[in-house]
Amino acid sequence: MTQPIAKRFPPPAIDSLPEDIRSRLLAVQEKSGFVPNVFLTLAYRPNEFRAFFAYHDALMEKDSGLTKAEREMIVVATSSANQCQYCVIAHGAILRIRAKNPEIADQIAVNYRKADITPRQRAMLDFAMKVSAEAHKISEGDFAAVAACGFSDDDIWDIAAIAAFFALSNRMANVTAMRPNDEFYLMGRLPK
Repeated sequence: MTQPIAKRFPPPAIDSLPEDIRSRLLAVQEKSGFVPNVFLTLAYRPNEFRAFFAYHDALMEKDSGLTKAEREMIVVATSSANQCQYCVIAHGAILRIRAKNPEIADQIAVNYRKADITPRQRAMLDFAMKVSAEAHKISEGDFAAVAACGFSDDDIWDIAAIAAFFALSNRMANVTAMRPNDEFYLMGRLPK
């Protein structure tokens, strides 16, 4: 399926990008075998690209009370609720790989409440979904419920920040009509 990367804002040519962004894109391509369309689309605005990926990396690549797979669960669940095709497909692939489970991303994208996850992960996603859809209704009861499952205040911050950050990402992906790379669809589904 050859579709445009993004319909509204055409991505710039890689060789026309500032050196730091071009280097990052080429490093991602070297590691994964392709450049995810989010990198190409957001390169349209280099300063915002830098800020976006600096915050992305700060949230998604650190060690803390959340595993990298749990972080991806938050992205997939909230992106599904926000109807973001790009993030559900792309982060679903990353979740399958990080969880070493070819079914989990589809389960979470369709209905995380029925997914094969732990009660702790369900509480995490309940909180993330409330942040994503109704942050103005977050109460002390919500904090108590997620803390009762063993999440620290820093973990709860991370859950909220990931949900909030990907709300931005979901909206930009939808505004730009960003297409998932074909490579994402099979990643983590079949043994290597």
